[in-house]
Amino acid sequence: MKIIDFHYHPVSPVFDFLPQPMGLLKKRNPVWAKRFAGIPTASDILSFLDEEEIDYVVLLAERIPTVTGIVSNEFLTSLCKGEPRLIPFCSINPALDIHMDVMLEKLVKQGFKGLKLWPSYQHFYPNQQNLYPLYASAQRLGIPILYHIGTSVFEGTKLKYCDPIYLDEVAVDFPKLNIVMAHAGRGFWYNKAFTMASLHKNIFLEISGLPPSKLLEYFPRLGKIGSKIIFGSDYPDVTSIKKNVEYIKTLPLDPFVIEGILGLNANQLLKVF
Repeated sequence: MKIIDFHYHPVSPVFDFLPQPMGLLKKRNPVWAKRFAGIPTASDILSFLDEEEIDYVVLLAERIPTVTGIVSNEFLTSLCKGEPRLIPFCSINPALDIHMDVMLEKLVKQGFKGLKLWPSYQHFYPNQQNLYPLYASAQRLGIPILYHIGTSVFEGTKLKYCDPIYLDEVAVDFPKLNIVMAHAGRGFWYNKAFTMASLHKNIFLEISGLPPSKLLEYFPRLGKIGSKIIFGSDYPDVTSIKKNVEYIKTLPLDPFVIEGILGLNANQLLKVF
């Protein structure tokens, strides 16, 4: 069974992260804070993945200077170059960037395999018309967009922007664009997120930030859309990726559904094995 972690933040205490989120991460995961105290290298992350028994990982750039901080696209390009197990997703900020469609094309040519957007951190509604050229570009390029769809404890977050309903219009208008909801509606919107993934063939639920022990409580009919569920850890916001994987393997679901959650479903979007 191949394991893909669809949600990993390659941050470290030396990055330009704001004090509040960095303080929370250090408190939640002091082992991470010591291990990745310097700028992480590909070797550092690959060694960690080997220990956690993870085959591939999606690494997220972060361009959010007002809420969390910066992990630049340039850094991620350098980090992942020549390492097929490290899958880079770029960051574009609608409040800061213009000609976002052109920017995305350039980033994909540099090797990025997807795009991460944070509506509640970057303060935009996903169905805003000014984003449509960006979506058209992503659809044409065949890359998925990962949206932060869930609550957050970070200062500056505005939750109204990440209600799953705003992705309904995007899914209809861009039927070949693969849309992944990170955190699967965490907090207010589990039912909405599940319904959206049930209705739209191009919407997927990514379960980072959710305790595996609560998955069937949040989504009692999870097995009905097993092909739409994608594993993500949100590391370093968890202490052990491996323990989460092992717990998911014990869930009372069809083995093929579990295999899909842990790797096959993500591979349908990423084509890494």
